Amino acid sequence: MTTESKADTARRGRRVKGVPGTAPWPVIVGFLLPALVLYTVFVLYPITQSIRYSGFDWNGLEPLTDWVGFQNFKDAFNDPLFIEAVTNNGIIIGLSLLLQIPFAVALAVLLSRNLKGRGVFRTMYFAPFILSEVVTGVVWRQIYRPAGLFDQILASVGGESVTQEWLADPKIALYSLFFVISWKYFGFHMVLILAGLQLIPTELEEAAAIDGASWWKGFRFVTLPLLGPTIRVSIFLSIIGALQLFDLVWVTTKGGPINSTATMATYLVDWGFRRGQFGYASAVSVIVFGLSLIVALFYQRFVLRRDLQGALT
Repeated sequence: MTTESKADTARRGRRVKGVPGTAPWPVIVGFLLPALVLYTVFVLYPITQSIRYSGFDWNGLEPLTDWVGFQNFKDAFNDPLFIEAVTNNGIIIGLSLLLQIPFAVALAVLLSRNLKGRGVFRTMYFAPFILSEVVTGVVWRQIYRPAGLFDQILASVGGESVTQEWLADPKIALYSLFFVISWKYFGFHMVLILAGLQLIPTELEEAAAIDGASWWKGFRFVTLPLLGPTIRVSIFLSIIGALQLFDLVWVTTKGGPINSTATMATYLVDWGFRRGQFGYASAVSVIVFGLSLIVALFYQRFVLRRDLQGALT
């Protein structure tokens, strides 16, 4: 046996037993350790602390002495304002699935064609996603103000009769806010779907056209099924984002008027930092985390399972 073959044998002996081509254990631990430390400090530790604080009636300053058990959770589920916040999250999820995702799919399909200046349109539609939520909220709050830009545009086309107090009327404030949410995030979903469209071989669409399929049938029976994994990921991100929606709502309306645009996250911050009830706010944060975790696990188990198995095999 040559010197080189002996070295190769020794190197293979240091690798993970039974797994060909893997790196030695010290290398694996060395790469994983920094990520695990950061994950423990910034994810696992805050979660465990929130669970701990949720069992106390605590103002964030005094020692943890007033143990209340599950009372904070009971109070949250018995509070009509919290139930309304949960309902608002559900409405935003429903509108996102019914309007935002289909619009992103339609626009992505349009911009995937050989259109003149499509690069400019892609950049223009994706640009709102680059803006921070704070900037977006401040800008749209000014656009929606009485006699603001939105009302002026309506007046210029003869729509003075439909002008409203867009963010001050509890009946329409949530839907006005949803328009801002869609304006900001639909470009992100459009780019995801564009990436999925680029992975579909054009030969399949051409073969369908040769077989006599119309554009709609080719899209419905060829393109859309192949685009399914990308759409399912986009839907998942939309649901999780809507469950945790906070900063854009807080900057624009702070959950008002009269709780009509409140979400679970704005409700949490209101009770924690405005009212000083950190124990109760911690219980709400645990509820938000639990709902997000349940949705993620169920979605992965029943919706993404086939896609993940395909990726692994």
